[in-house]
Amino acid sequence: MIRNWPIKSRPRERLVNEGADVLTDAELLAIILRTGTPGKSVVELAQELLNHFGDLRSLLACESTQLQAIKGLGPAKFAQISAINVIAQRSLMEQLVLKPAMNGSKEAAKFLLSKMRDYSKEVFACLLLDTRNQLIRYEELFTGSINGASVYPREVVKLVLKTNAATVIFAHNHPSGKNQPSEADKQITKRLKQALDLIDVRVLDHIIIGEDTFSMAEHGLV
Repeated sequence: MIRNWPIKSRPRERLVNEGADVLTDAELLAIILRTGTPGKSVVELAQELLNHFGDLRSLLACESTQLQAIKGLGPAKFAQISAINVIAQRSLMEQLVLKPAMNGSKEAAKFLLSKMRDYSKEVFACLLLDTRNQLIRYEELFTGSINGASVYPREVVKLVLKTNAATVIFAHNHPSGKNQPSEADKQITKRLKQALDLIDVRVLDHIIIGEDTFSMAEHGLV
């Protein structure tokens, strides 16, 4: 058990004295989990979770049923792990509020990648921005295949008017991990841009989320 380890070897004490960068993923996770399970130290539990899910990203994106299928784990451990992911996403969103989310901004791409990359279904979302291109609101509007039948320009226009947005960045994910735009992606972007042109709202970008991000604006597709 951790309490039997020399004090200088314990993850929490090492983090305080040496900094977080010296710790392994398992040691950092152990600090969050705090306790192990019967016969297993918290570091051993953390390493077992990383081995089971394959990597830290997959663990953080897991669902409650997946985690609780592991013997000795329950809602409390799931809540602790989920909290890490949400804190990271909120931190990235705060950067969008504080900094202009301009075309192809690293802050917008980082947030969208963190938020949408591990969704199992396609989700279409909007970043609604003010006249300084700072974030007003992030909204997920549609779920399912992103094509002309499932993304409704009328609903996008209603949301833009409701929030008084001056500019928008669209985003959607590809669960396959590929980030190249399909013909349907290009067509719906064109339709949305035409609809928003009528109310003088500028579309800055449409970012596609796969294993990495693809900016349609950077490739001349917006």
